[in-house]
Amino acid sequence: MQDQALLLGPADYGLLTDLYQLTMTACYVGEGVDQQPASFELFARRLPEGFGYLVAMGLAQALEYLEQLRFTAEQISALQATGIFTHAPDRFWELLSTARFTGDVWAVPEGTVVFANEPLLRIEAPLWQAQIVETYLLNTLNYQTLIATKAARMREVAGMEASLLEFGTRRAFSPQGSLWAARAALAAGFDATSNVLAALKLEQQPSGTMAHALVMALAALEGDEDQAFQAFHRYFPGATLLIDTYDSIAAAKRLAQRAQTGESVKAIRLDSGDLATLSQQVRQLLPDVAIVASGDLDEFEIARLQAAGAQIDAYGLGTKLVTGAPMNGVYKLVEINNIPVMKESAEKITYPGRKQIFRRSQQGQWQADRLGLISEPPDSDEQPLLQPVLKQGSRLHPPEDLATIAERSRLNVTSLPDSVRQIDQPASLQPEISDALQTLTRQTQKMPQS
Repeated sequence: MQDQALLLGPADYGLLTDLYQLTMTACYVGEGVDQQPASFELFARRLPEGFGYLVAMGLAQALEYLEQLRFTAEQISALQATGIFTHAPDRFWELLSTARFTGDVWAVPEGTVVFANEPLLRIEAPLWQAQIVETYLLNTLNYQTLIATKAARMREVAGMEASLLEFGTRRAFSPQGSLWAARAALAAGFDATSNVLAALKLEQQPSGTMAHALVMALAALEGDEDQAFQAFHRYFPGATLLIDTYDSIAAAKRLAQRAQTGESVKAIRLDSGDLATLSQQVRQLLPDVAIVASGDLDEFEIARLQAAGAQIDAYGLGTKLVTGAPMNGVYKLVEINNIPVMKESAEKITYPGRKQIFRRSQQGQWQADRLGLISEPPDSDEQPLLQPVLKQGSRLHPPEDLATIAERSRLNVTSLPDSVRQIDQPASLQPEISDALQTLTRQTQKMPQS
C-alpha cells in the first residue's frame, strides 16, 4: 500500500482511524459483543480558553464519511501483513470485508451554538461501528467547530458591514484542513475564500488580491511599481492592488493622481505597518476606494484597529483563523445494550445515558439550556436541539447550503447575551442538568462517594 502522496479519498475512510479502534473491534468480535447496541456522544468537556460558546460545524462531512465507510481487500491484506492482528478472530476479517455503517445519528444542525457538555452529535449503532468511527468524527467536528467559532467571533467584532475573506490555506494544518477551514469560515459568516478548490467545490466565487512578488517582479523587469499595478489591471480590471511593497502612502498618492485622470481604482490592500494610521491616510487620499487589511489579524486585532479609528472595509484573515488552541472535543460511550454507563475518573466525569439539549428562547433571545435524557419531553417553551439526521445508515435530509448554515450561525450567536459574546473574558454558561439526568448519574456511579 505504499503511497508517498498520502492523498485522502473516500476509499481510505476505513483505515483513517487510530489503531486502537481496530484492536478494540477485534476484541469485541472475539468476546461476541460487537453487535450490541451502543450509543456514543461527541461533546466538549470545556470550551477553549477565552471562548464563551461554540458554533457546531462539520456535520456534512461526518455524514458523508459514515455513508462511504468501507474496507477494501487490499486494505485488509495490509492490516493482516502488520502482524498485529495475528490472534484476532477470523470473523473480525469477515466483518471488515462487509463493513457498512448501519446505525442512526442525532446531531444539532450546523451553525447551532452549544456549550460545555452539550452533545454536538450522537451515534447509535452496533458497538463495533460506533467505536470505529470515533477518530474521523472527532477530527472532522473538532476542527470545523473551532474554525466556525473563531470566524463567528471575528464577524461579531468586525460587524456585518465589513467583508471577511478567508486567506488561511497556506497556514492550515494540511491541504484537507484548508478545505474544511474555508468551508467552516464561510458557513459561519465569512464572505469569501481565496482557496480556489474550496470555493468552486462549494459553488462560491473565490476572492483574492495580489502578492508582493508580482509587484517586485514587474517593477524590476518593466520599470516601477506603477507599471506593475497597470499591468495587473490590464488583465484584471478593478482588482485589489497591494500597495505596501515599498511605501504605502507614496503608492496611494500616485494612485490618487491617476484617479483624477479617469483611471479606476476600486480597492487596495495593506498587509503591514501601522494599519490604523495607514488606513486613515489612504482614506484621505482615496476616499472612494475600499481598503482591505491583512497580516496576522484576529478578532482582538480587529477590535484594536476599530478602537484606533481604522478606516478598513474588509479583512483578510488567515493564520490566526486556521491555527491556534484546539477544541478538545471528546467521544464517549453513554449507553450499551440499554445499560447507561459513565466515566468517573477525576476531572473527566461524563453524564450517562442518551441525552437531549432543551433550549429556551424568548423573542429570538437565548434564555437557558437544559441537558436532559432523550426520554424526557421538552417543556412548552423549550426546543430540542438534537435531531435525527441518519437512519439505518441513510441520510434523512439533503445537505444544507452554506447560506442557510451561515444565517443560523448569525441568529444563534446574536441571540446570546453580550457577556457571552464578548471576546475579553466572556461569561461561561453551563446547561442546567435535569432532575432525571442527575438521578441517573447517581444510580450509574460505581465509585464510592465521600
